[in-house]
Amino acid sequence: MQNLITKNQKLLNEFGHLSNPGYAFHPVFEYSRKDIKASIWRIKEWDYYAVLNQRHGITFTIADLGYSAMVTVVTLDFEHPQKRNKTKLLWFPFGKMNLPKSSLDGDSVYSSNDLKLEFIRHKNSRTIRAYVKGFENGNDLDVHLELDDLHDESMVIATPWKENKLSFYYNQKINCMPTSGTMKLGEKTITFDKSETYAVLDWGRGVWTYKNTWYWSSLSGVVNGKRFGFNLGYGFGDTSAATENMLFFDGKAHKLDKITFEINHSNLMNDWIIKDNQNRVDLIMKPVLDRPDQINLGIIKNIGHQIFGLFSGSVILDDGSKLIIENLLGFAEKIMNHY
Repeated sequence: MQNLITKNQKLLNEFGHLSNPGYAFHPVFEYSRKDIKASIWRIKEWDYYAVLNQRHGITFTIADLGYSAMVTVVTLDFEHPQKRNKTKLLWFPFGKMNLPKSSLDGDSVYSSNDLKLEFIRHKNSRTIRAYVKGFENGNDLDVHLELDDLHDESMVIATPWKENKLSFYYNQKINCMPTSGTMKLGEKTITFDKSETYAVLDWGRGVWTYKNTWYWSSLSGVVNGKRFGFNLGYGFGDTSAATENMLFFDGKAHKLDKITFEINHSNLMNDWIIKDNQNRVDLIMKPVLDRPDQINLGIIKNIGHQIFGLFSGSVILDDGSKLIIENLLGFAEKIMNHY
């Protein structure tokens, strides 16, 4: 039985352990770095946004990983499959990135001479501003996006690790945020229209064990004239109290149990098959673009593939209604971390 949490409460108890592992539809937990009893070397915090439509996409990351930090902007072209990225690695931030303790309040900001990235929180919206000097062929990248935050139900989870009670993962995924704005690269401008462009926020805070592999898939779009999305994943931590698997339809979340990805590990550009253990999810992703991530600095490794592709199949909501998915763009990934 998965543990649904509805009341506001502190995330950690006096010993630095998760006080109540489980899931919620809103951020009910109070997170504070001061409550963590583990080493500051093990604290991992990040904000990640992916803004996608059927033709183009752009992703943004500000991450404080304890002994390193990462600020990344990635542009994606699905019509002529290609990606461009700029990543800045920083060392030994230990919380100095000043990422907010809540997804509901506070801004995430990084600024240097050649890269500026801002996630600004408003009452009913979010603003993303990015500037990257010399992003491609000497041309600067300038991005300004406005995301409608409709206060939908979302995926919120507090996950422990059996092998280390001081380790935990507090995560929220907000899908299906209508997004408008522009992405300018030199003299070329791409316009994002909120009628076809949606953002997902991956907001994570926690203390991680050193070695983990995870699988994650996300989609935001429109089915039957209403906003539809999902968050599907597994692979790390003790999920006996709750998994992170949910469907989203017209602002409401529908909880799933366990998910599995059937993939060709030797060729991730083959079709991915995603199913659940209750016969509610039957999806195939046909890959379009691979965004590999290969960082190997000895004791620090991040080796993975984020595959963007077209999803088709069916899902079943909590009330038994079946939704048919036809060629909606989303992504699925396999990531191995030593950090």
